[in-house]
Amino acid sequence: MTTTPRLVDLFEHGLDAPICLTWELTYACNLACAHCLSSSGRRDPRELSTDECKAVIDELEAMQVFYVNIGGGEPTVRSDFWELLDYATAHHVGVKFSTNGVRITPEAARRLAANDYVDVQISLDGATAEVNDALRGPGSYEVAMRAMRNLADAGMENFKLSVVCTRHNIPQIDAFKEIADAYGAQLRLTRLRPSGRGADVWDELHPTPAQQRELYDWLVANGENVLTGDSFFHLSAYGQPLPGLNLCGAGRVVCLIDPVGDVYACPFAIHEEFLAGNVRDPGGFTKVWRESELFGDLRRPQNGGACSSCSFYDTCKGGCMAAKFFTGLPLDGPDPECVQGHGEKLLARRPEDRSGIPKPSVDHSRRGPVPVKLTRRRPDLDRPPVSECAESPLAGLRIP
Repeated sequence: MTTTPRLVDLFEHGLDAPICLTWELTYACNLACAHCLSSSGRRDPRELSTDECKAVIDELEAMQVFYVNIGGGEPTVRSDFWELLDYATAHHVGVKFSTNGVRITPEAARRLAANDYVDVQISLDGATAEVNDALRGPGSYEVAMRAMRNLADAGMENFKLSVVCTRHNIPQIDAFKEIADAYGAQLRLTRLRPSGRGADVWDELHPTPAQQRELYDWLVANGENVLTGDSFFHLSAYGQPLPGLNLCGAGRVVCLIDPVGDVYACPFAIHEEFLAGNVRDPGGFTKVWRESELFGDLRRPQNGGACSSCSFYDTCKGGCMAAKFFTGLPLDGPDPECVQGHGEKLLARRPEDRSGIPKPSVDHSRRGPVPVKLTRRRPDLDRPPVSECAESPLAGLRIP
């Protein structure tokens, strides 16, 4: 008698194409969020050109990748953003893109609402300006709310309100849901990882153990109507599994393409330790995904290490690889936010100066947050698109 393998078991061994592909088009950004996972800010002059991006899209179409998660930086500040979006959807690759909303004008919102193969995520990390702007920069709350109004007015349904959960906004989860409902959006909650600039603020911002339990209980009660992107599978060790795969998909069903074409095992693991190759290499992205030595290693059966004796290991699988790596914990050990408390014990043993803890391999940060002001378009700003090598994140930016 043969038994049908579980979907999770198949995913653990990897697929011919990623299910969740994140592609950061640019490191340029008009904001300087304290927890930015890619340490974005300045444009990298080595960014993939328009033609190179289209070649990647051609590969994704051939691999039958259903959709790509576009991010950054702020992807809409690329002068060819709309061209690439239209090219992808015309080639059967759906686009989900994350934005702070700075360029979601009424006209842009109508354009997005007219394309059935596009989804939009508006980032907001506080249900009030006071909480949000402390993390994302002055004026960013107003910009996000304006973008949601424009999308709602354009008739776009089920766009996403994306929230990174911190100890400051966990008490606002119900308020986030009310905001999403008011605009006809769907709430998406994601986990704060110690990645990018987030590594510098994680100790101060990640939810307390009591808040983790509060979040878990809230997701159990509301999870059917809320997206999480499998961010919180480590919380399933409380008992009842949360909706989703409950699996670290790094290199198996998930990966990241960064603005210069480097392919990493996970969007939260931008470090040479998890670099699998580059789309500019012979064979392109397809060869990296299917033949990378790193990805091959990740797809082999994993032992639970120090967690294997825990009765909840089959539920949480040891938690998030990136969260462990950037907090200095062993990859075969417990998640730093292990709900059984095992991670806390290891975190307490770290040296006070955090020496020896890995740092992200790239940093395109600027010195501080840039206030976002809504102004009328000025004639002197009606200039041609910036060149692809311009490093200023605000080059060519117009906010009607």
